[in-house]
Amino acid sequence: MTEIAPAVPVAHESYSFACMHCGHGWEQSYVIEHHRDAEGRRSVTYVADGHKVPSPLSRPLCENCDSRVVRIMRAGQVALVLNADRPRTGQESGDRHRWHLSDLLHPFHRKAG
Repeated sequence: MTEIAPAVPVAHESYSFACMHCGHGWEQSYVIEHHRDAEGRRSVTYVADGHKVPSPLSRPLCENCDSRVVRIMRAGQVALVLNADRPRTGQESGDRHRWHLSDLLHPFHRKAG
């Protein structure tokens, strides 16, 4: 008789990241698996793009410059900045947009007044 492994509870979360060193921004979605060993101890595994990865909340690494000075934000922040007040032309739609840290942080600055 074949044993069936118990289902592993999973959650799905996405985050936006901005490197404070080089200004690179990206978004990543994760499958979060909650495990329990034979003694009842809990552990969590993060999976991104089919690969086991460290928790994105513990010292993320910039995928552009390898800096560890990375701001973590809710999902959609990078896309919001890239699409804000900027109509895309047909040629741009296939190109990856290069942007700077100031582009990402501009919406978070409060105006004095």
